[in-house]
Amino acid sequence: MPEITASLMTLEDVDAVHAIEEATFPTPWSHDAFVNEVTENRCARYIVLREDGVCVAYAGMWLIMDEGHITNIAVRADKRGLGYGESVTRALIQLAADSGLSFLTLECRRSNAVAQSLYHKLGFKDVGFRKRYYENSEDALIMYLQPLPEGHPENDPFLKSE
Repeated sequence: MPEITASLMTLEDVDAVHAIEEATFPTPWSHDAFVNEVTENRCARYIVLREDGVCVAYAGMWLIMDEGHITNIAVRADKRGLGYGESVTRALIQLAADSGLSFLTLECRRSNAVAQSLYHKLGFKDVGFRKRYYENSEDALIMYLQPLPEGHPENDPFLKSE
């Protein structure tokens, strides 16, 4: 049985995260963008899921007041359909709760039924659309999660580091 762990993304994870990003999205974020998220953006929180120490998925959000806005979630292509997307998203949701957030939002391609199914399973609700949001003019479905699970502020790693 492989060992599965979730932890905060570090600079050492950026190469693996960026490789997953490039293999997943038609318009991927740059390597430098992820470096900035880890080193400069005080509002950014990223979780990396590892299988036997190797990065297989990641998820990120920005904290805006009491809202968490999920920026991206991706799973390595050879690990999709095995529950890693759900695991990393649940870890991100718990981090949001531990960080004192009240709710989460995200955008999802209207054509991405697999992602929508996962988000609905986790309690997200459809609340609207952003017209022509993506590079190919596809609309985005706006999704919202509230309430979050019980938060444990003592587990917020960013409070511990300040």
